[in-house]
Order: sequence, then C-alpha cells, then structure tokens
Amino acid sequence: MVRLDSTHRNNIEDVSHLYIPTTNGTQIPLSQVAEIKMELGPAQISREDGKRRIVVGFNISGRDVASVVTDIQKELNEKVKLPEGYYYTYGGTFENLQAASKRLMIALPVALALIFMLLYFTFGSVKQATLIYTAIPMSAIGGVFALLIRDMPFSISAGIGFIALFGVAVLNGIVLIGTFNQLEKDGMTDIIQRIKEGTKIRLRPVLMTATVASLGFLPMALSHSAGAEVQKPLATVVIGGLLTATFLTLFVLPLLYVMFSKIRKPKRKVSATAIIVFALFSFNVANAQTPTTKTISVDDAISTALKNNLEIQSQQFNVQSSITLKKSVFELPKTNVNFQFGQYNSINQDKAFQVSQSIPFPTYFTAKSDLYKAELQSSELQKQATASEIKAQVQYWFYQLQYLQTTKKQLQSLDSLYNDFVSAAALRYKTGETNLLEKTTAETKRGQLSQLLKQNETDFATAYNSLKTLMNTSEDFTITVNDNWQPLVLISSFDTTLLANNPSLKVLYQQAIIAEQNKKLETASTLPDFNVGYFNQSLIGVQSINGADVNFDGSKRFQGFNVGIIIPITFFSNASKIKSLDYKQQALQKEADNGKLILQNQLQNAFQQYNQNLSQYNYYKSTALPNADIIISTAKVGFKSGDIGYIEYLQALQTATDVQLSYLQSVNQINQSIININFLTNK
Repeated sequence: MVRLDSTHRNNIEDVSHLYIPTTNGTQIPLSQVAEIKMELGPAQISREDGKRRIVVGFNISGRDVASVVTDIQKELNEKVKLPEGYYYTYGGTFENLQAASKRLMIALPVALALIFMLLYFTFGSVKQATLIYTAIPMSAIGGVFALLIRDMPFSISAGIGFIALFGVAVLNGIVLIGTFNQLEKDGMTDIIQRIKEGTKIRLRPVLMTATVASLGFLPMALSHSAGAEVQKPLATVVIGGLLTATFLTLFVLPLLYVMFSKIRKPKRKVSATAIIVFALFSFNVANAQTPTTKTISVDDAISTALKNNLEIQSQQFNVQSSITLKKSVFELPKTNVNFQFGQYNSINQDKAFQVSQSIPFPTYFTAKSDLYKAELQSSELQKQATASEIKAQVQYWFYQLQYLQTTKKQLQSLDSLYNDFVSAAALRYKTGETNLLEKTTAETKRGQLSQLLKQNETDFATAYNSLKTLMNTSEDFTITVNDNWQPLVLISSFDTTLLANNPSLKVLYQQAIIAEQNKKLETASTLPDFNVGYFNQSLIGVQSINGADVNFDGSKRFQGFNVGIIIPITFFSNASKIKSLDYKQQALQKEADNGKLILQNQLQNAFQQYNQNLSQYNYYKSTALPNADIIISTAKVGFKSGDIGYIEYLQALQTATDVQLSYLQSVNQINQSIININFLTNK
C-alpha cells in the first residue's frame, strides 16, 4: 500500500507517473509495468486461516437456529453455484449449537450411567436399580409435552433441564422403594399392604419434592427479561417433567414393584459333592486373603502423609477461608432506614420515612481486593511450607527406619560371632585351658551387644510411631530396604539462589506484601464516601400552589432524593495509622531479609556438613570396611588355631564392630544432610 501526499493525489495520472527502481539502478514509470485504472472493490478484505472471508450476518426471531440453517443450506445448494475454491461455513450461534450438542451427547449418557451406577451402589440390586430407573422415561414424557404445549424447540438449555429433571425424578423413586424395602425388613410380608402403607407414608415427601422444585423454577419459566431464552426451556422441562413423574411415580412405580417382586430365580438342587467343593474352595480363598502387611516406599509414605496429615488439612481450610473471604470484597455499609412521625412540619401529625446508603470511594474496593488476594497467596504459601516440612520429616523418619533396620541386621551378624566366642570360651574354661576371666569377659561383651540390639528395637519403635503419626494412618506397614544399602545422591550444587524456592521464605516476604496492602487500604479509606438517599413524607395542611390555597391530607405524599459526600476531618489520625502501617511493612521486610540471611547460612552449613559426611563415608567404604572384614576373618582363624588370645580377639571384634556401625552411621548422616538441603531449597 502506498499513500501519496495531498499535492500528488489529484487524479489517476499521479499514480501512473510513480517511479519504481530497477535492478540496474534506473527508474521507470509504474505505467510501463502495470495497467493503471479505476475499479470497484471491497472497502475491507477479511481473512481467516490464510483465506479471504466474507461475512453475512443476521439475527433470528421466532425460529430455532438449526432449522434456519437447514433452509439456508437448501436454498444455496439449489440456487447458488459458487466458483471453484469458494465454500460456505456457518458460524456464530449455529457453531456454538453444534459444539454444545456434541458435548451434550457425551454429558447425557454419562449422567444416565452415573445415576444407574449410584442406584446400584445404594440398593445393591440391579433389579431395584432398574425399577427406580423407570422414573426417567416417566419424567421425560412430561418434559417433551411441556415443550410442545409452549411451542418451544429442543435446545441445549432444554437438554440440561432434562439432566436436572432425571436427578429429581429418581429421588422420588428412591424414597418410595426405600420405604417398601424397610417395611419388608420390619416383617410386612403382604406386598399389597406394603405398597399401600409405604405410599401413604411417603405421599407428602414425594409431593413436597416435586412442588418445591416446580415452584423454584416457576419464575424462570415465566421470565421475559434478558436471558429468558435460556431459562425458559430449562424451567419448562423441569416443571412439566416433575408433574408427570410425580403422578406416574405414585401409580405406575408401585405396580412395577409388584411385577418385579414376583420375578424369582428358580431354585436349584445342590449336591453334597458341590457343597464340599464349595467349602474347600472357600477355605482356600479365605487362606489366600489373609491380610498381609503392606510394604511402602518413601514416595508412598510422602503421598500418604500429604493426603492424611491433619496439619496440612488445617492449612487447606485456611486457604478455603481466604478464598471465601475474597468474595466479600464489595461489601457495602449497612443501609440506614428512618421513620418519622409527629409535628415536625406543622401542628398536624405528619409521617415520613427515609432510606439512605453510604458508598465508599471505588478505590477502596480495589485496595480491599488486593489485600484479600495477598492474604490468599499467603495462605497458599503457608500450606506449601507446611507440606515441605511434612515431606522432610517423613523422609527423615523413613531413612532413619532404614538405618535402624540395616543396623539391626549388622548387630545380629556380630551377635552370632560373640555367641561363637562365648561357646568357645565356655568350652576352654570347662576343659581347663583358660581361666574364668576369659569366659566372664566373653559373656559381658555379648551382653553389651544384646543391649545395643534392645536399644535399636526401642529406637525403631519410636521412629516407626513417628512416621505413622505423620502419615496419620492406622494400617501397619514395612519399609523397603536394599541389601546393599547406599546413601542418597545430591543432584544440586551450592547456590544461594535456590533459596528463592523456599516456601517459608516466601511466606515472610508475603507478610510484608500484606502489610503494604493494608497500608494502601487504609489510604483508600481516607478518601470521601458517597451517600445517596430517598425520602417520602406527608405535608398535612394548606399549601399555596400557583397563588391558590390547597388543602392536603395524609394520602398525598411528597418525595425526593438526596446525594451527599462524606469527608473525613481527622486526617492526622489516618495519617498516623498509615505511617504506623508503613513502619510495620518495613519491619516485616527487614525480618524477611534477615530470614533469608539465616537460610543462606543454614544452607552453607548444610553443604559443609554434607561434604564432611561424604568424605567420611568414602573412607569407610574404600578403606575401613574392607579392613574390618579382613580383621574379623583373620581373628576368627587365629583364635581357633590358638595363635592369638581372647584379648586380641575381643579387640579385633570391637574394632570391626565399630567400623561397620560407623559405616552405617555415615550413610545415615549423608541421607539426613541431603534431606536438610532439599528442604532448604524446596526440592
């Protein structure tokens, strides 16, 4: 597109004389390479998906969209032949209708299937679920006839009305059938008497269910305001369907109940052999279904804790409280209603009433909304911080259980060595090869190891109960432990920027934001408020109108409106509050900055502790642990052959025990260091 200035766009010749450059640098007039002439064309060319589009729009009144589009398609196919490459598409309300119809084709079958499934779960019988399900076609009859009577086409809103109708209609069936079943359990065997009694008992609830729902939808059915085209079909379907559903439920459903009750399964003779086979099979199944203790992983424990922990549930209620509070942003002050009676105009007894409402300045609602949003964000961050803390605690106790369980296996292995030592010492003492000191020393060492095992069991029970409390579960469980127990792997390096993900730090900074929003709200409250009102009163007595005296009684009312503005005069008080909130915001900001410094120091210390633990672990794994195995094997051979005495043997066992237990402790320390680092960085 080229736009010329006013001096060069007087006629079409100005366009013909435009010069264009060529590849060799010269310029030639546009008329040498193009035909310049005036033509009629569209003022605007619209495109969609890279193709030109012409829109023809119109509104429909008194007909449904689908039939109008069908007629248009018929006329265009018969009378209009488009050039190649041209085609029609139908959008707007018709396109929305097609999309909604596709969704309704899914929603309606799903709703019907869910209703039947819930009925089956409630009564535990396909027969009774099918019986109550018959209320759906009974209600659909009334809905269809109601649309016909009011000359309304089937629409999406009517389809939604059918879904709502089916749910209410099924409730009446549940009420009746549930009562029939209860009377049967109470000993009423006569089915006719049961139906009469049950229908009499539940007549009022059934009628009330239909009446309340119908009256509730009646304003929608009679609506003529904006949105009535959506409300009227939905309400019409529900009201018409409930009328027929109530009538048919009270008369047809009991008859169907009689028919269904007479359908009995034929009795079959069961042979003794079949009974024996069934009993054996049941016994085997019962044995196979003996409850076993569930084995869980650390991810299972975390998932259960995040789902069941009461502290997290408490934080969730805080979030819901903030969400609910946010809906009260546009709360207005209380409306003032005054009534006045007496001689306030003359000696006559006049009556008057006034209604007034104060409205805050609009920025007040904006500031209040921002404050509630900040408080909601704080609640969500607090929930995340609690979840992060619960996750770290679960990991701590889970890996503590792994450490104690692995240590127990190691202590039991060492206990077998001390048992062999005690047996050998007792035998040597019996044969006179050694004195009582060796035997007593061996038994003392084994007793010390037994005490370590008992302490391990106590620590294991404490860790198990702590983990179970965090998970808030009553089911027993075991944890997964590999035979070759290895420490966790740290995937991140030292970087203080990772603390930005710490939810506890985010909570501190969010408190500063809340204080700032409180300051803005207080500032907005200092702005003037508006006041609007209405008054209505009598002026009993003679009044002068156009020079003539006219007598007015109490039936003649005089009315008017008043509008005012409310201006605060104690600016110094509000300024002090705002200044106080500003100081509070600065204090919270400094507190958050200090919390960040503390977390940075904790993270640095955690990485230093991790590096120390990792160095210790590498030493035990590469050097000390292999040497401990050599010490034990060599000491056993030497003690049995008599090359070393019991003192050297005990020293060897003690050294090997200390090395093996220290190795397991180093693994546990690495795990706890990584858990602490991941907690600080919210990994």
